[in-house]
Amino acid sequence: MSYLDSILYRVNKPARYTGNEWNSQVKDWDKTPIRIALAYPDLYEIGMSNLALPILYDLLNSEPDTLAERVFAPWVDMAALMRQSGIPLFSLESKRPLREFDIVGFSLGYELTYTNVLNMLDLAGIPVLAAARDDTHPLVIAGGSCVLNPEPMADFIDAFVIGDGEEVLREMLECVREWQGRTAKAPKQQLLKKLAALPGIYVPSLYEITYQADGLLTGVTPVVDEASPTISRRIVTELTAPVTRMVVPYIEAVHDRGAIEIQRGCSRGCRFCQAGMTYRPVRVRSHEEVIEATGDIIASCGYDEVSLLSLSSSDYPGIDRLVASLSECYPGLAISLPSMRMDSFSVALAESLPGRKKTGLTFAPEAGSQRLRQVINKGITDDQIMETVSNAFEHGWTGLKLYFMFGLPTETGEDLEDIIRMVNGIYNAGRKSKSRRPRVRVSLSSFVPKPHTPFQWVAQKSEDELNAGYELVRAGLYRKGIQLSYPNPRMSLLEAAISRGDRRLGRVIRRAWELGSVFDAWSEHFHYENWSRAFEESGLEASFYARRERSLDEVLPWSHIDNGVTPSFLKREYHQAMAGRETPSCLYDSCNVCGLENIHPDCNRKLKSLNQKR
Repeated sequence: MSYLDSILYRVNKPARYTGNEWNSQVKDWDKTPIRIALAYPDLYEIGMSNLALPILYDLLNSEPDTLAERVFAPWVDMAALMRQSGIPLFSLESKRPLREFDIVGFSLGYELTYTNVLNMLDLAGIPVLAAARDDTHPLVIAGGSCVLNPEPMADFIDAFVIGDGEEVLREMLECVREWQGRTAKAPKQQLLKKLAALPGIYVPSLYEITYQADGLLTGVTPVVDEASPTISRRIVTELTAPVTRMVVPYIEAVHDRGAIEIQRGCSRGCRFCQAGMTYRPVRVRSHEEVIEATGDIIASCGYDEVSLLSLSSSDYPGIDRLVASLSECYPGLAISLPSMRMDSFSVALAESLPGRKKTGLTFAPEAGSQRLRQVINKGITDDQIMETVSNAFEHGWTGLKLYFMFGLPTETGEDLEDIIRMVNGIYNAGRKSKSRRPRVRVSLSSFVPKPHTPFQWVAQKSEDELNAGYELVRAGLYRKGIQLSYPNPRMSLLEAAISRGDRRLGRVIRRAWELGSVFDAWSEHFHYENWSRAFEESGLEASFYARRERSLDEVLPWSHIDNGVTPSFLKREYHQAMAGRETPSCLYDSCNVCGLENIHPDCNRKLKSLNQKR
């Protein structure tokens, strides 16, 4: 594309936009009737580290009549030059403008990327509002963890894919084939009705939203027969074969290594964790499949490091034996294990990982006091934490990174003092160890109440309360060897407001984008003034969504989305939290009857059988 040559030399990291990477797939455009653009609303380096993208890319391109190409949010320098030069947003593989595709599918994994979605549509010459698009425009769909509350983006998306996409995407393709195969193509509205009849597909234009005079939601009601009153999350019972011919980027991605999903879901039940609730039940990939896939990734991608992905890697049955087998089969391979629990087994496991330098370990106590950890269902004691970190220091690890959350439900000043006490105790344990020069990095994050969790009803603390809490912790940890990081509380406010928002948030998102907001997740581009003005001009308040305690009987904006985990279970867990009582993991204890036992009745039996061999 000669017109790209005139601008690429003027932008930062031009390889973000060139394509032609190793293992990328370029199909014959003219001979492939169904054309899909997989759009990730953030930078190339971040999107290329997202596991869902290669899964969908491989799945769709395996269909002979379908091509899937990638597109990422251009950085601000590239976007400005594209607008100046009249260059529409294009895919990496064929360099075709997005408006020429049949479907543009966005992956929504973080609320602060929503303005990027609008910016990408506008750069592509596609109307940002779904109601403004006609039959000449692509179908715009979205999936990902954020669509478990689709309402804030409902104005911009034609159809949402709720849950696992591996099966439902193939069903969608069948609908598209039938629609395209008609002699006289029916209006796109007919296609949307057919899609709405599929389990797991939500078409927001086919529903009516009603509110009370005080602004509370009263209902989300279908207006056509094809639309279901409740949209159930799609859940694959068995994981599909792992992708082993993933696209290898020319520039360093955030996670610059091969990746294998060893298990999906988590049974620990941390009450603040949306992923732990929305990716249930636990589904496990066999050792043999992981070992074979690792070899295939090495051969097809050239990586010398592979990450074994899971929400809780140390819960994977026989993870130590799997690591040992991989080390034996592939000498010289480095193995990374994110998301390890804070226990001595994890330290021993990290010790056994080949190619791992003993520079640091990462753990997430989440709360400083054992009382508050019981509230959030983080089942680990003070003694276990100190035993784990002491063990790590004695085995030569020189540093620790610790994640804490503050602003949690029922939190008091004493709980924050306990963070100080714990971190200083950990630092002192390092000083007494062999290394004697501990480096402790502490990352504080503001609690954000999320849909489909036991804390979906609670209020987020105010900016003043969060800042006061941070100052208290900062003053208590002001010493050499301890490094503290803290997020912008206004970012957390916005995340909470959008994550728990209703359809009216669409006009706020659109207005913030019109005022110049893009890349809101990047501190140098986050302008709260735009969002404050957008809320005011829309007649709404961020605090109404983020900092308001909700009744357990309130109709929530996501009440029509059935996650599989029942509201009765979430309410039971909410009451357990307020009483400071833990709920044991069903991986090691009896079934907690969360609702998924009706969908995946043998999950507990299979997992317990596997763990007995651990």
